[in-house]
Amino acid sequence: MSPDSATDAARTAQRSVPFQALARLGFAVNGLLHILIAAIAISVAVGASAGAADQSGALGQLAANPGGVFILWTIVVGLAALGVWLTLSAFLMQGADPTRRWARRGANLSKAAVYFVLGYTAATFAVGGGKSSSGSAEDASSALLAAPGGVVVLVAGGLVALAVAGYFVYKGAKKKFTADIAVPSGPAGRAVIGIGIVGYISKGIALGVVGVLILIAAFTHDASKSTGLDGALKSLAALPYGGLILSSVGIGLILYGVYCFARAWRARF
Repeated sequence: MSPDSATDAARTAQRSVPFQALARLGFAVNGLLHILIAAIAISVAVGASAGAADQSGALGQLAANPGGVFILWTIVVGLAALGVWLTLSAFLMQGADPTRRWARRGANLSKAAVYFVLGYTAATFAVGGGKSSSGSAEDASSALLAAPGGVVVLVAGGLVALAVAGYFVYKGAKKKFTADIAVPSGPAGRAVIGIGIVGYISKGIALGVVGVLILIAAFTHDASKSTGLDGALKSLAALPYGGLILSSVGIGLILYGVYCFARAWRARF
C-alpha cells in the first residue's frame, strides 16, 4: 500500500460514523472516571473514605460492583478507540505552520498514550487484577532515583507535569476548549462554557500538585513523595482548610467530567 493510500484509508477511518461513535464513547467514559475520582476525593475531604482518589480507585470501585466488569470493558473499548482516533488525528494533522503542527501532533500522541495506558489499566481490573496507581508512581520514582541520571529524568517529568497543568489552566481560562466542541446556543451553551472553564482549571490544579510532588521526590531523593494523583489530592487535604480545598477541587473535577459528556455529545471531528 502506498503512503497516499494509507493516508486516505486512515482519513476515511477517522471520519467514519462508527469510529466517531467509539471516540464519543471514549470521551464519555473519561468523564465517568473523572466523576468517580472526584467523588472519592470529596469522600476523603469529609472523612468518609480513605480510598485511592485516582484512576485505580475509580476502577476498583467499578470492579467491586455488580455489572462492573461490563462497564470496565466498555471503558477499555472507549479509551482504546479514543487513543486510536487521537493517533490518527496526529498523523493526519495539517496546517501552514510546521512548528505549531508538530507541537499539536506531539500533544495528541501524548494524550493517546495516556488513554492507551488507562485502557490497559481498566483491562487489568476487568480480569481481576489491578494495582494502586499511587504505588506504581512511587515504584517508578524509586527506580529512577536508583538509576544513573534518574534524578534528571524525574525532574524533567515533574516539569512536564507542571507544563501540562499550566496548559489545562490556560485552556480553561481562555476558553480554548470551545475549539473542540460545537457549543450549543443559548443557556445550554453558556452552561457548557462555564462548566468547561471550572473543570479545566480544577484539573490543572490537580495535575500541578502532581508535578510539585514529583519535583519534591527528586530533590529530596524520597520516592514516597511521588504518589500520583491520589497523593496529590490527599496532600491538599493536609493543608489548612484542606477539606474545603479538596472538596472544591473535587467539585471542579466533577464539572470536568460533565464537560467530557458534553464533548461526547457535541465533539468536533
